[in-house]
Amino acid sequence: MIILGLTGSIGMGKTTTAQMFADAGALVWNADDAVHALYARGGAAVSPVAATFPGVVVDGAVDRARLAQALGRDPAAFARLEAIVHPLVLADRLDALAAAEARGVKLAVLDIPLLFETGGDAAVDAVVVVTADADIQRRRVLARPGMTVERLDAILARQLPDAEKRRRADFLVDTGHGPGPARVRVAEIVGTVLDPQWLPPRRGLPDAPEPPH
Repeated sequence: MIILGLTGSIGMGKTTTAQMFADAGALVWNADDAVHALYARGGAAVSPVAATFPGVVVDGAVDRARLAQALGRDPAAFARLEAIVHPLVLADRLDALAAAEARGVKLAVLDIPLLFETGGDAAVDAVVVVTADADIQRRRVLARPGMTVERLDAILARQLPDAEKRRRADFLVDTGHGPGPARVRVAEIVGTVLDPQWLPPRRGLPDAPEPPH
């Protein structure tokens, strides 16, 4: 089974691109969705997070606003949260990949926002970066409810610059020209990586670190 890492900065169209890969028959595993499930009622992270950060669990689920406040009060708190969440996310990812391989899935796509920032690119066979011109990116993000220029700039400051992501990518999907060309590009990538003659530029390492959340 071929494993691709899918990443891209905020507003680049990564979610839409992930759906295009799913439409093309790939299993898509989303890191953010995995964390949401871990934080939800009955999720595996709820109990250890409650024990480590008293008061952040409400009605059996992790309250993200309260958790953010707890993280803001203690510079060392984020590392403690990572120690709880990362192994659980890794287990979820490996379980999903194992189940997919058992079903005969040929292509899996790991949708991980901070793939490069955390070294997660070591866990895949190739990396697909979703990109668009900076003005398109800003226009998309600033149209979101509650988004401000200051908040966008703060988010971008935590992410690897788009130019560096493009430089390190094995494949690019430019969403700036609309969904049609992007879907064609996704189809090209799928065809390339499923070709038996294709040689992956990276080799999967299952114990690679998980991105922070």
